[in-house]
Amino acid sequence: MAITTALCNSFKQELLNGTHNLPSNTIKLALIKVGHSGTYNKSSTNYSNITDASDEATNTSGSAYPTGGVTLDSVAVSLSGDTAIVDIADEVITSASISAVGCMIYNSSQSNKAIATIDFSGTQTATSGNFTITFPAADASNAIIRIA
Repeated sequence: MAITTALCNSFKQELLNGTHNLPSNTIKLALIKVGHSGTYNKSSTNYSNITDASDEATNTSGSAYPTGGVTLDSVAVSLSGDTAIVDIADEVITSASISAVGCMIYNSSQSNKAIATIDFSGTQTATSGNFTITFPAADASNAIIRIA
């Protein structure tokens, strides 16, 4: 199956309905395993899309990556020119033995509603080391979440 990097359509609609408060809500990142069976893209609506398909990556040693993913340490909303952006700090999962091909960012404060899906463009692996998710620079052209 496939993963497409996309802002989820349900998230766009929920923004207009006032569902999400990104700086104040708990925003999490769940890793999608190699050989997943689901399709993750702009049509994804909830973290349960991953769990229902048993597609979440698991840490093969230790507990560095818990079921449900990791809480993103820093999610900040700002304005770059006329574009609203969300700056997400890079996330490091320490002491990890894990492989993943993508992830879903979701809002655990709002019934696990999906925000975005990200394709890693190949398998990313850590063996008893750091698994790092590097987010693009937060500017009007690169931020993962931007509204122009």
